[in-house]
Amino acid sequence: MIKRSFFALSKPRLTYDLLEPDPDGPRAIPLPDLVTLLLTEAIDNTRPALIKKGDPMKKGQKLALYEDSTAYVVSPVAGTIKSIDTYPDDFGEIATSITIAHDPEKTSEIEPLELPEDISSAAVHLKKLPGAPPFDILADENFTIRTIVITGADTDLLTTTSQYVSTAHARDLEQGAAILKRLTGTARVCLALPEGINGHNRFNSLQVLKTSPVYPDTLPAMIMKDHLDTVLPAGKTPEDMGICFIRAEAVVSLARTYEKKALVFEKHLTLVDKAGFRHRIKAVIGTPLRHIFNQLDIQINDQDRVIIGGPMQGSATFTTHHPVTPETDTVVVQDREILPKISDTPCINCGKCIQICPASIPVNMLVRFLEVDQFEEAAEKGDLEACIECGLCGFVCTSQIALGQYIRLGKHELHKLRAEV
Repeated sequence: MIKRSFFALSKPRLTYDLLEPDPDGPRAIPLPDLVTLLLTEAIDNTRPALIKKGDPMKKGQKLALYEDSTAYVVSPVAGTIKSIDTYPDDFGEIATSITIAHDPEKTSEIEPLELPEDISSAAVHLKKLPGAPPFDILADENFTIRTIVITGADTDLLTTTSQYVSTAHARDLEQGAAILKRLTGTARVCLALPEGINGHNRFNSLQVLKTSPVYPDTLPAMIMKDHLDTVLPAGKTPEDMGICFIRAEAVVSLARTYEKKALVFEKHLTLVDKAGFRHRIKAVIGTPLRHIFNQLDIQINDQDRVIIGGPMQGSATFTTHHPVTPETDTVVVQDREILPKISDTPCINCGKCIQICPASIPVNMLVRFLEVDQFEEAAEKGDLEACIECGLCGFVCTSQIALGQYIRLGKHELHKLRAEV
């Protein structure tokens, strides 16, 4: 829920949506004929590829482009590779999409799974489970993780995906947490849940952190400060401070994988349609959004906006063929007639962004550096790396500047610059 204040000098109060007391289960979306998987590696035509168009696929088969590739995807269906194409990601970086034609007659063709007994093996085999467990981080010897926080509280507005998964599948969540402890050796595993939600008493083996209903208090940096007595320094990650955050769905998926001794592929997500109605659905990873819209009778017109993620932190996609990924928790559809306006009006120094920023960043100064691609100066003089990317500055901006996008791009370019040194 979003409530704008009447008085201009007071802060708008944004509150998270709470899961209803007796929630309905998700609507299952039928498996489409084609699934698309997004691989974070570019095609290099000078190298011998491991996969090609026409190759048969087993359900659960791991796909990588080259022999030494660390990036991979996992086929959620048995079938045949129909295409391997390139696509630009949010920052214009070239990545790869793999489309697989599902063959219903080959449903019994399943790749055998050897369940890992250590976190390094989990990073190799299980990091593409629904919820995208951060096994790469947990396996990284450069980090000493002392606390794992399971996020059962949704981090953006309008969505209840994490809350639903946590409470509807509490048994699986506790079992997955026990497996996580065994794989990582981490003794302290906590569960973040909104303080107003029912079901805190369902978790006997987990320390429950009751988060505030006020946005952005469920973001990692805020949970660290409010519940773990740890301030996240600028330029550092939670992992640098010995804390790792993991989605509730990733933990539930881990438990189900061990129970079934097979990979799971169904992803829970919240879809908010043009009228603001919330749909709770379950779809196989790789399902194109267009297929979901068709199942729900949602008409997408020219210039309508489809946002992957919530209204504060999400990113618009330029195609309804964009698939459900392991990270997809929320999809928001906005009608072209009511789209929030974005302008090229320069900053007028009204100060609203500074007033609302939970990290006390001088956003009006920061955006000036970002507009002229001065990324190092943005970090040194504008506190770029202290931003927690909550999106509040863009929400209150009088000039309607896309501040959140500027900041995300700025961080990306800063990291590229430093990597080249």
